[in-house]
Amino acid sequence: MNLFSDIRAAVVDQLQAMVAEGVLPAGLSFDAVAVEPPRDAAHGDMATNAAMVLAKPAGQNPRVIAENLAARLLQDPRIVAADVAGPGFLNLRLDAAIWRDLVKAILTEPGYGRLSMGQGVKVNVEFVSANPTGPMHVGHTRNAVFGDALAALLDFAGYEVTREYYVNDGGAQVDVLARSAYERYREAHGLDPEIAEGLYPGDYLVPVGEALKAEYGARFLDQPESVWLPEVREFATQRMLVLIREDLAALGVTMDVFSSEKALYGTGKIEAAIAKLRSMDLVYEGVLEPPKGKLLDDWEPREQTLFRSTAHGDDVDRAVMKSDGSWTYFAPDIAYHFDKVERGFDLLIDVLGADHGGYVKRMKAVVSALSGGRVPLDVKLIQLVKLFKNGEPFKMSKRAGTFVTLRDVVEQAGADVTRFHMLTRKNDAPLDFDFAKVLEQSKDNPVFYVQYAHARVQSVLRRARDAGLAVDDPTLAAADLGRLGHEAEIAVIKKLAEWPRLVEIAARGNEPHRVAFYLYELASDFHGLWNRGNDDTALRFLQEGDAATSQSKIALIRAVAVVISAGLGILGVKPADEMR
Repeated sequence: MNLFSDIRAAVVDQLQAMVAEGVLPAGLSFDAVAVEPPRDAAHGDMATNAAMVLAKPAGQNPRVIAENLAARLLQDPRIVAADVAGPGFLNLRLDAAIWRDLVKAILTEPGYGRLSMGQGVKVNVEFVSANPTGPMHVGHTRNAVFGDALAALLDFAGYEVTREYYVNDGGAQVDVLARSAYERYREAHGLDPEIAEGLYPGDYLVPVGEALKAEYGARFLDQPESVWLPEVREFATQRMLVLIREDLAALGVTMDVFSSEKALYGTGKIEAAIAKLRSMDLVYEGVLEPPKGKLLDDWEPREQTLFRSTAHGDDVDRAVMKSDGSWTYFAPDIAYHFDKVERGFDLLIDVLGADHGGYVKRMKAVVSALSGGRVPLDVKLIQLVKLFKNGEPFKMSKRAGTFVTLRDVVEQAGADVTRFHMLTRKNDAPLDFDFAKVLEQSKDNPVFYVQYAHARVQSVLRRARDAGLAVDDPTLAAADLGRLGHEAEIAVIKKLAEWPRLVEIAARGNEPHRVAFYLYELASDFHGLWNRGNDDTALRFLQEGDAATSQSKIALIRAVAVVISAGLGILGVKPADEMR
C-alpha cells in the first residue's frame, strides 16, 4: 500500500478526465504533478501542486484548475475534504478509515514500502575501491557504508543491483607495497628492515613478511629487485585483498564482484575501448591548451592522444596516451567503464572520495560516448570524516602507521553504530564522528534514539504476551483498529504512510541518508506518543482489562517496528530488541 502514490494516481485520473472533456487542453504532461505531505499538518493530510504546475502550459488560472479538480476529487470516497489554498495549492483530507487500513496493510503485506520502480533496471554500484596497499581507513569506512546502503536502497526499490570493488592493482602504488613487504620479509629473516621514506611503515605488513618467508624461504634475500618484485607484488596484493575483505566483513559489507585494473593491461581491453572512441571521431592527436590557473595533472605542452570529452559535456579534452606512448591513468578507467557498459548495466554509480571531484565530468563524458547516451553515470563524492573522542582528535593507528583504520572505528563503536552514524549526513557534507557521542544513550544520538524505539515496541510485546494477549501480526491486523483515533496516534500512522514515498525519493536521488533522517523522525513521533501515555492513560499501549483496545494500540506500534526494521535493514543495522 502506497497512499501517496495511490492518491496521486487519483489526481492524475481526474486531470486526464478534464483533458478528455476539454476542460484542460490536450498534450499536457503530468510528470511534475506531485502529492506530498503539506508543510503545515493543520492544512490537511496531503497536498498537490497540480494546478500550479499545469497553469502556465494550460494557459489557465491555477485557482480555477484547483477548484475544478477539488470538486472532482471529492467524488472519491477516500477524500473527505479538498480545499484550495493560496494561489492554487490543493489540500486534501482523507477518511479516517484510510489510516486504520494502512496499519492493517503494514502487518499483512510482505515488504511494506518495497517498490517496483526499478524493475528490469540493472545497476552497478562501485564503491570503496581502496588501493590494495593496506587496511582501510576511516574515509573508506564512510564510502563503504554509503555504497552498501545505497545498493540496499536500490534493491528495496526494485532494481537489480551489483556491488563492485575496483582493485587498483595496476599502478605504481603496488610496487611500493611490494618493496615495503620485502623489507618485512627481510625482517622475518632477522635483518633490520629499511623502511625508507615513501614506503608503507605499518605493522600490518609484518605478517606478510613472515608469510613470504614461509612461502619462499631465503630465495629472495640479497637478490636484485628485478628478481623478486613481480612475485612479491602479486603475493602482497593478494594478502591485502584478504585484509580488505576482512575489513569489509567487519562492517557487514559483501561485494558481488572484484574487478582488477591490472587485468586491463596487456589484454587488448584498453586498446578496444580507445578504438571504439576513435571510431566515433572522439580520439585524435593534438595539443591541449595551457590550463588557466592550476595545472592539470594530465596536461603536457606537446602532442598527445586526446579524448574529445568536450563533445559530451566536459570542460576540456583529456589525454589518454602520453607523448611517450604510455597510457595515462585515465585510459584504464575508460576501459573499465566500457566493460561495465558491455556487461549490460542500465545505470552506473561510482562512489568516490571528495578528492576525485575533477574525475566526474570526464567519466560522465566517456560513459555517455561509449554507451551512445544510453547509460547514465552518477558519481557520488564522499566528504571527509573527522574523528574525535570526548571532543579531542582521535590518534592515529599504530597498526596502520599513519591513519585510523576502519577496524579501529568498528572496534571502538561497533558496526551498527558506525554504519548508522555515517549516514546521518549527506554524502557531500563533512561528518564529525565522536566516539563518546555516538555511544551516548540520549535523544541527541540518532542511533540510540531509533534503536530505543524498536526496543520499546519489543518490550510492550513481551509484556502483552506475559499478560496473555495474542500479539501475532494476523491477530493484530484483525483487531478493531477503529479504536485508534487520538491525534497523536494518527500522527504516527501518517508518518508511516510516508515510508514508501521516502523510499522512492531516496532511490531516485541515490540518497540513503534520507532513510536515516526518516527513521529518526518516526522514532521521535513514536517516543512522543509513548511519553504522552505517561500523563494520559488512554494513550497507553496496554489497557488494563481491555484486550481489544490493547491489541489495536499494539497493532500501531508493531507497524512502527516493521518500518523501523525495514529502514535499518537498508542501512545495514540490526534492530535492537532490548537496550543494555
